[in-house]
Parts: sequence; C-alpha cells; structure tokens
Amino acid sequence: MKKIDKEIKSFARLVYKLTRRIPRGKVVTYQTIARVMKNSGACRAVGNALNRNPYAPLVPCHRVIKSNGEIGGFASGVDKKKKILKKEGVKITNNRIDLVKYGYKFKIKK
Repeated sequence: MKKIDKEIKSFARLVYKLTRRIPRGKVVTYQTIARVMKNSGACRAVGNALNRNPYAPLVPCHRVIKSNGEIGGFASGVDKKKKILKKEGVKITNNRIDLVKYGYKFKIKK
C-alpha cells in the first residue's frame, strides 16, 4: 500500500510541477498534461490531482481546461474559475476558450 501511496504522490507532484509552468493568460488541457507525462490515458487522474491541489494559487489549476475548450471543473466553483481566467485576460465565449489563441505549448526538455 505504501508503494501505491508514493506513486500517487509522485504523480500529483508532477502534475503540479507542469501546471506551475502555465503562464498567466494561457491555458492547457487535462489531456495535454497527461500526454506530457507520457500517460495519455490519465486525463481524469490529472483532474483529480488538480481538484486536491493544496498549493493554489501557486499551482494555477484554474488554467487547466477540457480538450474541447470548455472550462471544466474547479474546486471553488466554475464561476470562480471563469472570473480568474477573465482577470488574466483569457476570453471565454459560449463557455469555451479558444485553444489556438490561449493554449500554452509545453517545451519538452530533452
């Protein structure tokens, strides 16, 4: 059981580390974070880790959205997430964010 706990903690740490790299005014998807972690099927696990984010706002989980551009969930409520994103300059139209305009591309370190 301790090994599983350790793996969960290291997974969440990596999610938080990647999320910290998202600059103000940009967003990424849960799927993007999972892919950067080389675990494309872990989108839901990324969302779960962010839902329990103890480091907000240092780890800006509000900058992570669904792959179709929809806002997605937020522990403090979706309206709060929208308000923060708008304050950062992200335009939300019909409950969606333009990923071409506001999407952040991770630079993969080699």
